[in-house]
Amino acid sequence: MTVAAGVGYALIGLGPALSIFVSVISKKPFLVLTVLSSTLFWLVSLILLSAAWRALLPIKSTATWPYAVLILTSVVFQEGIRFVFWKLYKKLEEILDLFADRTSKRRLFLTDKLQIALAGGLGHGVAHAVFFCLSLLTPAFGRATYFVERCSHMPFSLISAIISLGFSMIHTSSMVIAFNGYAQKKKSDQIFVPVIHMIASIMTLINLAPGGCVIGIPLLCLSAAGTLLYCWILVSRRLRESHGRPAT
Repeated sequence: MTVAAGVGYALIGLGPALSIFVSVISKKPFLVLTVLSSTLFWLVSLILLSAAWRALLPIKSTATWPYAVLILTSVVFQEGIRFVFWKLYKKLEEILDLFADRTSKRRLFLTDKLQIALAGGLGHGVAHAVFFCLSLLTPAFGRATYFVERCSHMPFSLISAIISLGFSMIHTSSMVIAFNGYAQKKKSDQIFVPVIHMIASIMTLINLAPGGCVIGIPLLCLSAAGTLLYCWILVSRRLRESHGRPAT
């Protein structure tokens, strides 16, 4: 493989996130700060989880249940971090609205809040892609194609890039859905996010079976596509309801 192949795999994992950042986030400094703070939150959760996992790693058993336990704890903890992140955002929103009232400026509109949620989700997604994709792409820049024994149908770097792409889109969309669910007290949105996160994470265990990537990767992509569609429908409905009025 060549440098071009390595860069191509990196763009598979990070390309859509980069497009969102350039087209939407980079135009507003506050959104850039939101991405950075969200990334920091995800890193903190990873550090805390790694400390908890230290007693279990490395896993020497050939059974899959230890990996399922790790995935379960990871999803639960990350969803808790998502809720804490939303709570802090609500505090900041109250401060911004109070400042707007004092200076006779407009409060945050629904579009502003959706963009903040998008930026928060993008931070989670980029952090996941960097640590679970770019950190594994070193072999892709060499002269050979690296395969793993249990999935000889696809290059390992391509598998890693597609998984990172799927989770980056799931994290980005899920933050928008979760913020709406918390703000509107809508249980369906609040439940959808951790459920789809858990399903997508469990699906990665299929890759441990011989040839499992042929099944697991498409299922992960379908989960990401379903999350994006759900997010699109939700945002479209909220925008039709608001008609440009300040969000409540």
